[in-house]
Parts: sequence; C-alpha cells; structure tokens
Amino acid sequence: MTFTEDKTFTLRFSLEVRFPDDYDGEEDGYAWLKAWDEEMKPEVLKAVRSVLRRHSGWSIHVRNRGMSQEDEIEFAMSKDFSGGSSSVPEQEGEHR
Repeated sequence: MTFTEDKTFTLRFSLEVRFPDDYDGEEDGYAWLKAWDEEMKPEVLKAVRSVLRRHSGWSIHVRNRGMSQEDEIEFAMSKDFSGGSSSVPEQEGEHR
C-alpha cells in the first residue's frame, strides 16, 4: 500500500465594485465581471501555471470537483517519490 500525504492551499479572489447611489442595478450588464472573466482571470491562471511548471518533479493539471469554472479552478499538483528515481527529501538538520 502506498503512503500518501496531502495539503490544500487556497488562493481566493473576491471581486467588489461600487456604484453611485442612483445606480439601478445590473444596468451595465455586469461589464466589470466580463472584464475579470475575459481579461484578468486568464492572465492570472496563465501566470500561476507558468510558475508551477518551472518546478521539476511536480506534475500539474487542472481539475474540477463539481464547482463551475466560473467560481473555482483547482490546480492539482503531485510529486511521486515511490518510483525510487527521486529520493525523499530530508528535513532540515536531518541526515540519513
């Protein structure tokens, strides 16, 4: 049986916009959200993926755990020490 450890890290973006008092709601058709979805979010995801891929030994894939990709995108990362090609890292100060 293979021993597995895991850790979840959440990086959350909360978007908030303010409108003048005379704004009647949804007048702009959520143009501010469209800008996030079509411009900023793809750039952020591309940058995150680029940084993660620079670290050798890790495999990275995007997966969906039932949430809409409008609300959540998960980068699943894994590293395999079971094949013997990579040694298990030592803790600081520990020598084997």
